[in-house]
Amino acid sequence: MSAHELQQRIDTLEESYELMLGYAAQGLQSDVGTGSGAQLRQFLERSAAALSGLAEVARAWVPDGGADAKRAYEDFVAVLERDAASTRAAILMVLAQPSISSQLIDNLNASIHLRALLTDLFLIDELLKPETAAAGSGS
Repeated sequence: MSAHELQQRIDTLEESYELMLGYAAQGLQSDVGTGSGAQLRQFLERSAAALSGLAEVARAWVPDGGADAKRAYEDFVAVLERDAASTRAAILMVLAQPSISSQLIDNLNASIHLRALLTDLFLIDELLKPETAAAGSGS
């Protein structure tokens, strides 16, 4: 597992959040029979898949940097693991509904669990930038 796989999962989750913001703004009573509703469910399923095992991917990415640095990363990955599990549980609960309204997605977007996860991901995304830039330049 690599920084690239971690970056892909982060990108999936960020794209899903952006789609959910758009869906929430539509004011739909139900996703049933709508193209945006079908797309929403696909993105929620992709999010649940990206969250499954996210902490393991992050642990595999943790750079070597001495005992103190390694412990700091491991402590943060433990936070990420909790936030990912909480967010995944909320997403799966939403997916279990026969009908998903814009208001339900708006409430999911406002969830402290999702907000915490996104903040975790933004932080990791910044740390990944030097790695993914170096990988893309062939060095």
